[in-house]
Amino acid sequence: MASIKMVNSRIGGTGSYIPETILTNQDLERLVDTSDDWITRRTGIKERRIAARKQFASDMAAEAAREALETAGLSPADLDLIVVGTVTPDRQFPSCACTLQHKLGAGKAAAMDVSAGCSGFIYALSVAHNAIRCGEAEHTLVVGVEVLSSVTNWADRGTCVLLGDGAGAVVLSRTTEETGIRSIHLKSDGAYGDLLYAVDVNGDQSVRATLDRAGQAKPFYLVMDGHSLFKKAVHCLEEVALATLDRARVAVEDLALLVPHQANLRIINALAGRLGLAAEKVYTTIHKYGNTSSASIPIAFNEARKSGRLAPRDKILLVTFGAGLTWGAALVEWSPI
Repeated sequence: MASIKMVNSRIGGTGSYIPETILTNQDLERLVDTSDDWITRRTGIKERRIAARKQFASDMAAEAAREALETAGLSPADLDLIVVGTVTPDRQFPSCACTLQHKLGAGKAAAMDVSAGCSGFIYALSVAHNAIRCGEAEHTLVVGVEVLSSVTNWADRGTCVLLGDGAGAVVLSRTTEETGIRSIHLKSDGAYGDLLYAVDVNGDQSVRATLDRAGQAKPFYLVMDGHSLFKKAVHCLEEVALATLDRARVAVEDLALLVPHQANLRIINALAGRLGLAAEKVYTTIHKYGNTSSASIPIAFNEARKSGRLAPRDKILLVTFGAGLTWGAALVEWSPI
């Protein structure tokens, strides 16, 4: 009797898009009571990117997706599923994923959004990975994209210094080899939802109209309890990282690279210290892009690939934490075509 091969997914292509406009710490000194020294010491951020006035999440997602498809050697027509992680879609509905599907011309692909705060990309990755494993798809596109400048309170120095815009994408494809995504672990706890949330100008947390851009009044904006969130984030990131490694039967010392959510350099360094990872095994982009929420991991992953940091069979741990609260991790064995 012939043996049945297990179906898995692997990342065959990566892509990203970064807006052209740079907002430096010196620029922020002219907006709020802050300084380059304070921002750098507290966050590790030197600059961030801001989307153009008429540039929406689906526009940036399309640019990142095209690069990911090109590096995977696929066309939009090959896609069976598109999953977009975002909290700043073009509009409340239809989904950003459906708008992206149309812009790409991916006519046969089903499309959906996932809302999980900064964990959106890992959550979306899990949906696409499982669609492949259960036989519903052969090729899927996973995108993390945010226009956080549209929900930034530029009078709040505790949050406006952190946030930036951008998009990152990966293409997952079916494989029967023992490689690719080895483990994904997702967690959430709504009891801590008041640590990071959106509120409108009247204190109403309900969804409002289409968002505006940086420097203008926002129908709703981000509110964060940074101190409490920091403590919770470090604990949860360590927990989910170790659980994901254990499920994949991979030791910390076997990791080639840690690609964390780029929220705050102090959080990243604290996590690396708890895991016992040397600085050279941690990939960061926060200094030049800030916190791009759902987009931060796929942006960093694509830049790691393009800079030669990934070799075949390298084991990479992706780990994230965001509003919800949500957190999660994925252990990826790099297996390009």
